[in-house]
Amino acid sequence: MIRIGSGYDVHQLVEKRPLILGGVEIKSDKGLLGHSDADALSHAIGDALLGSLALGDLGTHFPDTDERFAGISSLILLKEIGLMLLHKGYEIANIDSTVVLESPKLAPHIKEIRRKIAASLSILESQVSVKATTSEAMGFVGQGEGIAVYASVLVTKVEAQG
Repeated sequence: MIRIGSGYDVHQLVEKRPLILGGVEIKSDKGLLGHSDADALSHAIGDALLGSLALGDLGTHFPDTDERFAGISSLILLKEIGLMLLHKGYEIANIDSTVVLESPKLAPHIKEIRRKIAASLSILESQVSVKATTSEAMGFVGQGEGIAVYASVLVTKVEAQG
């Protein structure tokens, strides 16, 4: 059985916060505002994975009202979501994501981002696609006010052994 999921996340860019995407801290004048580390890429992927099996969303499992998740690395949350899928008998076939951000440029960081996401989910780096684009100076992203991330996933039922 094959299932797909899609995820979307936005966060406001603010001063005096780190910019963390896919578990990688990227040098920037502004970072993402949020209860956890505000890693919008990990959040979008997490929502896509949860959605693939109709397990709700990130806020259902890791609410921003719970102090246990204050400042937590979103890679820890991704790892938990990956385990949820395994317990339901599914494995990740692939992840495809797009980060929309005017600056800084993400190209120098993509390989490390893919590596960290793959490691947190115990999958191969080749199963994780991360792309980056701008919004050509249009909208809240284009004005440098925030970031948007889209993610799609494919998960497959694990075949019983023996």
